Amino acid sequence: MKKKIVLAGGTGFVGKYFAEQFKKLGYDIIIISRQSNHVPWGNTDAIIAAIDGAEMLINLAGKSVDCRYTQKNKAEILRSRIDTTQALGEAVLQCKNPPPLWINSSSGTLYRHAEDHGMTEERGEVGTGFSVGIVKQWEEIFFSFQLPHTRKVALRMTIVLGKEGGAIKPLVNLVRFGLGGKQGNGNQMFSWVHIEDLYQMVLFFQQHHELNGAFNGASPNAIKNKILMKTFRDIMNVKIGLPSPKWLLEIGAVIIKTQTELILKSRWVLPERLVKAGFTFKFPTIDAALKDIIKDGK
Repeated sequence: MKKKIVLAGGTGFVGKYFAEQFKKLGYDIIIISRQSNHVPWGNTDAIIAAIDGAEMLINLAGKSVDCRYTQKNKAEILRSRIDTTQALGEAVLQCKNPPPLWINSSSGTLYRHAEDHGMTEERGEVGTGFSVGIVKQWEEIFFSFQLPHTRKVALRMTIVLGKEGGAIKPLVNLVRFGLGGKQGNGNQMFSWVHIEDLYQMVLFFQQHHELNGAFNGASPNAIKNKILMKTFRDIMNVKIGLPSPKWLLEIGAVIIKTQTELILKSRWVLPERLVKAGFTFKFPTIDAALKDIIKDGK
């Protein structure tokens, strides 16, 4: 029988990349989503059948936070994370052969706005506000399940960078049109991770059976926003980069239906637990990551 991995909410940028890489390793990929050609979220029996006997369950489900925080959107952001995690936990409990590893996505936005020092898993200070509350509830429901045969890892992802999506395309467009200067005062820290390193983290968790709990999914080298934008300009060979003051970002966020928090919050997340466990980054610096992702200045 062919080995299988279950990707819950696996239709987005990260899920597609993971599916492609795991297929290369010979896995059958089963996706749980709201799309008609996948295992549907509402079908409990089908979810149990999918998870039963899987080598790994990876949950990436959740409405994108790249939207205006209306009451409706806020409710959906929370519900799409809590309900899916709850459904998966209940399904694992009913499996005859539960997966030995369940990785649930989480977020580095759990930590406070930090310009003074980086936030590790052990010493990181939890912030306040809507986004932080979402992550706290998300991890709370995940870790509430008592699963004697399943290791649990909450992967607190930061901004994922890759060729096929995520934050890269809007930033490239800003730079291309001469708007790639600092955003706000430019001192806010930008925590990020190359999608290949994120995938390698998953393999690392699979191979190291002693690892469980919360891990920061971030490059070890967070950078200031103004350095990020300068690196983009240098790699794309664009000389002009007009800055975007906070008031302009506020107007733009309304127009494109997003929140300035995604740009202006200083996220300084450090992957201390992974580094101590011996994980090696393929793309530890923003320069190396962007050179890999942006080819020929495009």
